[in-house]
Amino acid sequence: MRKNNKYYIRRAHRFLGVTIGVQFLFWTISGLYFTWTDLDEIHGDHFLAETSNQNSPTLQSMKLTSDSLDIHSLELKFVNQVAYFWVNDSILINTENGNSKKQISAGEARAIARSNIKSEYEIQAVSFLTETDAHHEFRGRSLPVWQIDFKGSKNLTAYIDAQNGDFHTVRHRDWRWFDFLWMTHTMDYETRDDFNNTLIRAFSVFGLLTVSSGFLLFFVTAKTKRRKKSKNSINKF
Repeated sequence: MRKNNKYYIRRAHRFLGVTIGVQFLFWTISGLYFTWTDLDEIHGDHFLAETSNQNSPTLQSMKLTSDSLDIHSLELKFVNQVAYFWVNDSILINTENGNSKKQISAGEARAIARSNIKSEYEIQAVSFLTETDAHHEFRGRSLPVWQIDFKGSKNLTAYIDAQNGDFHTVRHRDWRWFDFLWMTHTMDYETRDDFNNTLIRAFSVFGLLTVSSGFLLFFVTAKTKRRKKSKNSINKF
């Protein structure tokens, strides 16, 4: 039997369908998950405690005395209700006595996490992070940090800046599912955040070709069916 255009179109459509079918399934599942989830819950806002406003120290009590310190930037921060100057994005200086502080302690990190997370969640472990890989849930942020893990099925983790005591963010079970599905959605299996990578562009083109070949196959087969129907009608007469 001579192979006609329908044969090649059908073969191309089947090949393209198998090639991108799994990825289409991931796109659909991840898209459904994204549309049915509350982003505020993914961000972990419901784990955060309501914090009261901290009282600023009086100007008379502030001290910043150092003849050798060349100041490029200055910011007022609080570490467990104690006021510090955050100088040059590198060192804390106590506003009361002028003492410097290069890093907060594990105990201070626990207290910061405890004041920001609801009391119903109990701290399980504290660890110090100096580096993370491209797949780590704290990727792309400043290091070092204190990682505070909490007990419970939510697998809640808080991250505290080890240099200035800032409460960075929380991660939990639902966020990690979201992050995994986001990776499959963007097809960025290295950093998970690049929506313009070569792989997703190629599969987008393949997807367009698959749909186009499906439409083409439909019209070609419909035309053949009309011909056969017309021929059968003529033969009856």
